[in-house]
Amino acid sequence: MNKTININLGGIFFHIDELAYQKLKLYLDAIRRSLSDDPQGRDEILNDIEHRIGELLSERVKDERQVVNENDIDEITKIMGKPEDYLVDEEIFEDEPTYRPRKSNKKLFRDGDDKFLGGVCSGLAHYIGMEAIWMRIIWLVLAFGFGVGFLVYFLLWILIPVAETTAEKLQMKGEPVNISNIEKKIREEFQDVSSKVKEGVNQATEKVKSSEFKKNVESKAKSGFNEIVDTIGKIIVAIFNIFGKFIGALLIFIAASTLIGLIIGAFSIGSFEILGFGNDYVNYPPFFFDSVIPSWLLILFTFIAIGIPFVVLFMLGLKILSSNVKSFSTTTKLSLLGIWIISLLGLGFAGINFATQTAFEGVHRQTEELTIVENDTLKIKMVGDENLSNRSELRRRYDVETVYDNDVQKLYSTRINLDIKATDKLNAFVKIRKESEGKNRLNANNDAEAIEYQFNLNDKNLLLNGYFLSNMKNRFKDQLINIDVYLPINSVIYLDHSTRTYLDDVDNIQNVHDRDMPKHFYKMTEDGLECLDCDESIFGDDYKKNNEHFKLNIDNNGVELKINDGENDAEVNINQNGVIIK
Repeated sequence: MNKTININLGGIFFHIDELAYQKLKLYLDAIRRSLSDDPQGRDEILNDIEHRIGELLSERVKDERQVVNENDIDEITKIMGKPEDYLVDEEIFEDEPTYRPRKSNKKLFRDGDDKFLGGVCSGLAHYIGMEAIWMRIIWLVLAFGFGVGFLVYFLLWILIPVAETTAEKLQMKGEPVNISNIEKKIREEFQDVSSKVKEGVNQATEKVKSSEFKKNVESKAKSGFNEIVDTIGKIIVAIFNIFGKFIGALLIFIAASTLIGLIIGAFSIGSFEILGFGNDYVNYPPFFFDSVIPSWLLILFTFIAIGIPFVVLFMLGLKILSSNVKSFSTTTKLSLLGIWIISLLGLGFAGINFATQTAFEGVHRQTEELTIVENDTLKIKMVGDENLSNRSELRRRYDVETVYDNDVQKLYSTRINLDIKATDKLNAFVKIRKESEGKNRLNANNDAEAIEYQFNLNDKNLLLNGYFLSNMKNRFKDQLINIDVYLPINSVIYLDHSTRTYLDDVDNIQNVHDRDMPKHFYKMTEDGLECLDCDESIFGDDYKKNNEHFKLNIDNNGVELKINDGENDAEVNINQNGVIIK
């Protein structure tokens, strides 16, 4: 049975048995004697060594009631190195075998000794194993080339701790944290400080020698000037402090407003989803549709991706206003950074997946014969369904609407193009071309085929639906329908007013604009449609120019023919009164 002793090692309390305590004490005394010849930095070296031993023991002691034993001390000396390796008496620990110090793993810290803006670049350079200048160039490219470098650098500055102790500086560079390296590092720092102090003293001495301090007038003038400079400096510092407080308050206001808005938005969207009409009131980003990631997870990723940066800004604003505010622990910072990166990766994957969903164009064609032959008259009308859409007017639009068809939520679109063409066949027919986009050609064709569209021929009246229905996942797949009605030569067609916005560049002899074509009869000729009852005012300018010397009008009143050869006019009228020539 051994005694246990409570010790404080590097600010950490341990329970250690008596034999282990004696071995640890001999180990530290041996190190102290090895440093007795050169007392410069000895206390700081010993303090860092004790601090490192405390860290290593805390990694081994998982329970605060656990007692440190001799085996634990032996393992620590393997890592730190034996005192006799550093000019200590070989009689100490002579029964122990010789070990080679183990190389420690690198850890990510900010380098406070080689910093330009927080030491992030130099710390990353040490961790990756490259020159700091190249890392700074990379960050400049990210910041000014892609626009995301500022935010990421700012977050890394907050989340990555600075290397303060000698052990942390060695771990940052991947060097073993043992007695030799700790001693070497501290002595280098003392030499740097000494050289800087000596250099500063020399410069001050030179200034004193070159100055004329013996003249009281100049001394008084310089004192007065220094007082003015100090006063101006204090005023500038006060202004910057006030400005800093204002910036802190502004950051808190912006961050708090954004976070409150996100929370309210999350609850609102959740309420809409629970009630079952979220898509009617919430405009989701395009990549939410037809995504392999569930919508609720995408909403969570969006909330985290936006929320965490503003939480960091909120804490930064608090620290600017009050120095008593404690920052997040390293574990919390790294956890938040990890969650934030995961959310960004999830949103990025959803965006890439959305891009692939519209990579290919698909088509589905449908042809139906119509019982319309030569000399028949076909009337075309676009019809809607008042039970589906709440819009007052049926017209072609490029946006979509969410409707319910038999209690099933669907997309409602009026993106339909109508054209009339000639055919040499005896019967008229109609071609329906459905178009859609998809992640591959097969999926695009299947999505196009799945578009719901209907038409009906009733007693030579062609009733075309002015809308089509589609699955909700196809909201951003650029779906549309092209309808081509083919008429035999000498057949007649009447366009209802409902077709006005659906006509798509219909070819006709008089060059009548699409919007002016409805509510008129047209005869199909080999050159295209010819209006039978149109007023000349709606004819195209090209047609008027080409036909200004010849005019033929046939109606219920008879035949009227006018000819102008540039010099003389001739007119022939044939009606119930006979033939009249002028």
